[in-house]
Amino acid sequence: MARRFWPGSGRSERSQTRDMRSILPIAALLLTGCAGLVTQPLSERLEAGVKNSDDPRLVAEGLPAYLILLEGGLARAPDDPGTLLSTAQLYGAYLAVGTLERTRAKHLAAKAFAYAGRALCLHDDALCDLPALPFDQFETRVQTVPKRRVDELYAYATTWAGFIQTHSDDWSALADLPKVEVLLERVLAIDPAYEQGMPHLYLGVIRAQRPPALGGDPEKARAHFERAIELSGGGNLMAKVEYARRYARLIFDRSLHDRLLDEVLTADPHVPDLTLINVLAQQEARRLRTESAEFFEE
Repeated sequence: MARRFWPGSGRSERSQTRDMRSILPIAALLLTGCAGLVTQPLSERLEAGVKNSDDPRLVAEGLPAYLILLEGGLARAPDDPGTLLSTAQLYGAYLAVGTLERTRAKHLAAKAFAYAGRALCLHDDALCDLPALPFDQFETRVQTVPKRRVDELYAYATTWAGFIQTHSDDWSALADLPKVEVLLERVLAIDPAYEQGMPHLYLGVIRAQRPPALGGDPEKARAHFERAIELSGGGNLMAKVEYARRYARLIFDRSLHDRLLDEVLTADPHVPDLTLINVLAQQEARRLRTESAEFFEE
């Protein structure tokens, strides 16, 4: 049966929600300081509280109030880069943990991407029109992003990935996947160990889902998943889940698939800054493991 190369297409709303959780890991979307809106210590405490929570439902129910607060800050200071970045990342986080119907998910993903774009644009006018550039010009322009803007660059890449995920029924959006790859590769060029290897997790998912004719490469995807696991010291359980889902299933390797999922299910999810994503990973692993016999049935 033919499969589209981005997760969630042609599936039920419930399945699409699961896939959005897998492509938008909450720990990947950092909540940076919100200058002028709340104190830095409060922002830092919120970030720590979200990433280290073992209760996704509590996080999903609590995030909207803070989003309203951030939106209020932007109404007063629409060009504050810290608030723009925080708002973009928090909308991305809400997409990861919230159970949203598709129309609303599309709307919030578009807002996240727009805020991240404005945050990047404020630092350099040359980065304001990135989506509209032809690929060659885009690639050249991205290489000029300085090291000090790596957080903005990563937020832009991940919120763009989120936009594409929620718009997986739009081929014009899917066509921008190579640009997201360029952004993530630039992040890794700046900092090869950025966020304990989270860019590798995104790249692994993308390269496992796209067909070879469009730049997909299962073996490169495998290398990305393994590097994400290595850079997190094995602590990022979502990397193992995606390795099983995107690679082991693709090559029909049940032994690898079940081993990875069993490791996730027996692991302690309480890892500093990875607890919430690990809890979500265990939820996915439990579902995938119960489907194993049926999926690999000859």
